[in-house]
Amino acid sequence: MAMRRLLPVLAGAVAAALLLPNAAVEARTLDDIIKSGSIKIGVHPVQPPMSVIDQAGNWTGFDIDIGNLLAERLGVKAEFVAQQVPDRVPNIISGRIDVSLGGLTRTPDRMKIIDYSFPLHTENMAVLTTDKYKDKKGYEDFNDPKFTLVGCRGCMPAKFMQDNAPNAKLELVEGTVDIVRMIAQGRADASVANLDFYSTFLKSYPDVKWYILPKIIRTAYDGIGIGKGNDTLRHWVNAWLYDIQSQGIHNQLWEKHHGMPPVVPVVPQPYW
Repeated sequence: MAMRRLLPVLAGAVAAALLLPNAAVEARTLDDIIKSGSIKIGVHPVQPPMSVIDQAGNWTGFDIDIGNLLAERLGVKAEFVAQQVPDRVPNIISGRIDVSLGGLTRTPDRMKIIDYSFPLHTENMAVLTTDKYKDKKGYEDFNDPKFTLVGCRGCMPAKFMQDNAPNAKLELVEGTVDIVRMIAQGRADASVANLDFYSTFLKSYPDVKWYILPKIIRTAYDGIGIGKGNDTLRHWVNAWLYDIQSQGIHNQLWEKHHGMPPVVPVVPQPYW
């Protein structure tokens, strides 16, 4: 169903969390996690090359390698918890997971209710369309009722389209797979999206002449989501991140799964 307004992400996240049975459970501290022998890591089940469950039932992807490295260094087992994009913040608030991966963009609104580690990677937002619209200059050219844009429910690019192309029709779907399918099938004309994550999905439609407008709209920084005030865990994660990032491990894993270096690499942060 076409939507002209996107419900505020923050309000939805809080409301959803309050409905969960574990909403009152406090976040597990670093000591709690170590004593339990496992860390619960929220990841998307169908988001290659970030994370996906393969045909054999195994988790694979960049987030999975990062999660396994984190757990190994902590001396515990990685327990991956499948979650959709809108569930990431509520799952942290409710204590269903200890940390969230899955391209969790750092924003002031989210930081009112959860905490973040230092950035793990960047997202670079641009316009995905087909060569039918290669004459377009930017997202502004799609701000017309004759165009249909498609975005991920609960994602920042969808909010961007709502605010900056309000005259276009906006379809909201669950994730990247659906965004690419909508455009490939001609049911949407374009999407403003974080295109660092799209290489795998675009290959699924080899007959479509994909076109990405060359202008990068925004570079955002994605951290590891952590429960509000859980400083023992957050400080440890930051120290661990500095360790792997100063060695270039995170960039090596990114290139392994995405087939290219990060568009904007993260600079290691030695202070936390």
